[in-house]
Amino acid sequence: MELSTILPTIIADKQLHARWLNTLSLMENTGARKISASEDPVTVTYIILKHAAEEHRHAFYLKKQIEKTEEGLCPTYAGEYLLAPAYSKYYLNQLDIDVCRYLKSELKLTGRELRFAAYLLVTYAIEVRADELYPVYQDALDNAGSKVNVKSIILEEEGHLEEMINQLHHFSPDWQSHAQKAVDMETRLFKSWVNELGSVVNN
Repeated sequence: MELSTILPTIIADKQLHARWLNTLSLMENTGARKISASEDPVTVTYIILKHAAEEHRHAFYLKKQIEKTEEGLCPTYAGEYLLAPAYSKYYLNQLDIDVCRYLKSELKLTGRELRFAAYLLVTYAIEVRADELYPVYQDALDNAGSKVNVKSIILEEEGHLEEMINQLHHFSPDWQSHAQKAVDMETRLFKSWVNELGSVVNN
């Protein structure tokens, strides 16, 4: 199942659309908190702080967009205000676990080095996904004539991907093969998430 085939149904229903925006907000917020959790209290860089701040802002921006569907919907991230809540929460956490297992096994990393490498690879894979997901969503919004808009997020996510590639160049000369492993892991999880979304939306 493709996300582009599900989105028109979501956007056409105010409640589904609000829950979709809330789900995206949850995932942006989860990503921001994961970035913050990976920070070293002494050596944290400007780029990492900037990235965490922007992901938090995306979570807030998506929450604000809910008002354009129907005021007062989705006040929290409780399950009834999300789409496919269990899998939406599982998705990023499982990617983190899978990437950490890979880094421990292949590069024998531990501690601070493991946390930083996992941040790089997980965030890279998520930024690759964001660069695909948000433009598809914006196209669906435009086609539906929706007041909701994610163009500002699209611009910032493009910048994030460039920043992650720059950091990965410093991480390893073989960064592309490690990054591809993370992308492959994310792709499997994303497909399962979309299938779960489809079953919720079409029931």
